[in-house]
Amino acid sequence: MIDNRSGKGLSFVRRIYLPRIIGLGIGLFSVMAAIAPLHLPDWTWALLLFNGLLWPHVAYQWALRSATPYQAEQRNILLDSLMGGFWTAAMQFNPLPSVTILSMMTMNNVAAGGLRVLLRGLLAQLCGMLLASALFGTGLQLHTTSLQMLACLPMLTLYPLALGWVCYQLAIKLAEHKRRLSALSRTDSLTGLLNHGSWKDTLLLKFQICRQQQLPAVVALIDIDHFKAINDTYGHVVGDCVLRQLSQELRRNLREDDLAGRYGGDEFCVILPGAHPAQACQAMERLRERVGAYRNPQLPALRISLSIGLAGLHAHLSSPEHWLEEADKALYAAKHLGRDQVNFARGEVAPLKLAYPE
Repeated sequence: MIDNRSGKGLSFVRRIYLPRIIGLGIGLFSVMAAIAPLHLPDWTWALLLFNGLLWPHVAYQWALRSATPYQAEQRNILLDSLMGGFWTAAMQFNPLPSVTILSMMTMNNVAAGGLRVLLRGLLAQLCGMLLASALFGTGLQLHTTSLQMLACLPMLTLYPLALGWVCYQLAIKLAEHKRRLSALSRTDSLTGLLNHGSWKDTLLLKFQICRQQQLPAVVALIDIDHFKAINDTYGHVVGDCVLRQLSQELRRNLREDDLAGRYGGDEFCVILPGAHPAQACQAMERLRERVGAYRNPQLPALRISLSIGLAGLHAHLSSPEHWLEEADKALYAAKHLGRDQVNFARGEVAPLKLAYPE
């Protein structure tokens, strides 16, 4: 829920704190200039000073210590609106100060909660006006002095700046969260590689690009030999470690443009755009050797081997699914021939110097 103490409630409270300090602090001058000629009771000045200088900190601590910070801050916003309406009626609806106070309050309510908070804030302002009218009587002061105009300038300039800055910071955070969520939705949680759906989307894209630009490319399907036996013998925790180990070796062994993903279970997949068959074979052979050389000091009997099927892009392929199917056939052949080997769909390929990191 949004109200829990470790969730968005506390961040909402902190986000409102600075604009409230600035808004009520500089709004104090607008109200003081407007009520000064009206000779209101002394307690009114004490209330005004409390509202302008102390209330932001009281409201912050009140919401911060609440069991439901978000709801507490919504209550504080309504109290802000109530006092805004109160001071508007207390200054006898002096045009410029009244419009300044009410418009800034309304802007804050919209930013804090949209239409719902806006409507509740308008109702609170009306209640504040009725309360002040009951205490001081109903009056209408239509003349705005030069001093009152000057007192409104800070509110009209600084408060929108502060509110805009807070909204900008929030937009930056939301963009970052969106980027992270997008990355999470595209990656496999265990290995950090592309998940099945994202890799298939990438395969389609690379297939189209390489076909249009007549670039070489190879797709590889990688299977961990006897992975079920590893799980049955050592447990799923060790099995997960094996999957992570392979994903780490893939990152270390591939070029920057190569795209690795977890196809499902113990099967991995790689797109090698711009790679010739010999390059891809040599890169996958190096991967197989490095994974095969892995030893766990705590599990000396554990051995990992890979069967890898490769398929190059050629003119007879009608779709990325057909391309993937050829790699799958090559993988099946590698298993049939004894596992722990690399098999290319079109037979043996002469070695060629690699453009891969050693």
